[in-house]
Amino acid sequence: MKKFLIIGGGTAGTMLGNKLAKGLANEISEKEVKITVISEKDYHVYQPGYLYIPFHLKQPEDLIRPIEQVLDSKIELIIDKATGINTTAKSVTLKNGKTLTYDYLIIATGSHPQSVDIPGLDEAGHIFYEMDRALKLRDAMDKFEGGKVVVAVGLPHKCPVAPLEFTMMFEDWARQRGIREKTEITYAYPLAGPYGTASVAELAVKEFGERDISIETFFMIDHVDAKTKEIVSMDGNRLPFDLLVVIPPHKGADVIREAGLGDNGGWLPVNRNKLNLENKDDVFVVGDATNLPISKAGSTAHFESEILAENLIAKVKGLPGNKHYNGKVFCFIETGLNKATYITFDYDNPPKPVTPSKMVHYAKAAYNSGHWVNLKGIM
Repeated sequence: MKKFLIIGGGTAGTMLGNKLAKGLANEISEKEVKITVISEKDYHVYQPGYLYIPFHLKQPEDLIRPIEQVLDSKIELIIDKATGINTTAKSVTLKNGKTLTYDYLIIATGSHPQSVDIPGLDEAGHIFYEMDRALKLRDAMDKFEGGKVVVAVGLPHKCPVAPLEFTMMFEDWARQRGIREKTEITYAYPLAGPYGTASVAELAVKEFGERDISIETFFMIDHVDAKTKEIVSMDGNRLPFDLLVVIPPHKGADVIREAGLGDNGGWLPVNRNKLNLENKDDVFVVGDATNLPISKAGSTAHFESEILAENLIAKVKGLPGNKHYNGKVFCFIETGLNKATYITFDYDNPPKPVTPSKMVHYAKAAYNSGHWVNLKGIM
């Protein structure tokens, strides 16, 4: 029996598991293949939806489903935490002490915001990359009547365009609330522009300029001074705020660093086309956990899982399974509360944003609602 073991029940792990279960249905029924997913949680969250929580555009229940509802019934589900990975023994240890072996291991452990790495942030600032924090930000925005707003970004982080989206949505929201004239908005970014890719940075500069949103470049976050209500950069630049929203740097899962498989950030070295862990032909990585030079985003997981599932299914059936992932990514970008644009790119072709429109905004809304179908590998 060939055993597939998937660590992670997020978008990447769930999509891949479902695609494998669909393509290997006969082999599973004949007991020739077994697919197991290890998930720390018994529910699945549509994380891109966190962006909408502070604006009352989504509720928590809109973003959560029991994991059994989104995972193929032919997959064995284990609710536990992976605490050890031994690629030599081909085994994974769980928090409960049990050890599982595999023929093929797929690591889909994601990326995780590290607000604790920014002193003072938890005391005086907000983030929207976690459900409870997004709800706290919503409460703070409900009480906000104007003042200085700072959106500060650390690198790396998942959903790369989300900070831009939040800023433009917030500006629209402030207008709708009638408090825009008494609200100053500053966007602080650690690079030379407001985004790492030139075409998207140009879009942001244009949109921000038209909306009177200030941009602070080369702003590398050091700490938040809760007493003076200022966010401070590594070179001593201080930005005062009445409302602070921070996108903290992200890291890979603890188990990756503890297993000695990744770099200091917990990112795994992966073959950019085959998606296997460096020097391993039985360990693969999908989603945010890779060190690939592309966006850590749901669409990345989608396109990676399509290629990897097809290759793994082919291998089980005795075929070569040599399709290559080309770095394809697709991202919608909200440019306000009722307009959006999108970008699509790969390793060789940079993104070119289209003109923002209501039509694209509605397309993103439809995509958000269709996530649950997409997750099951139907789309």
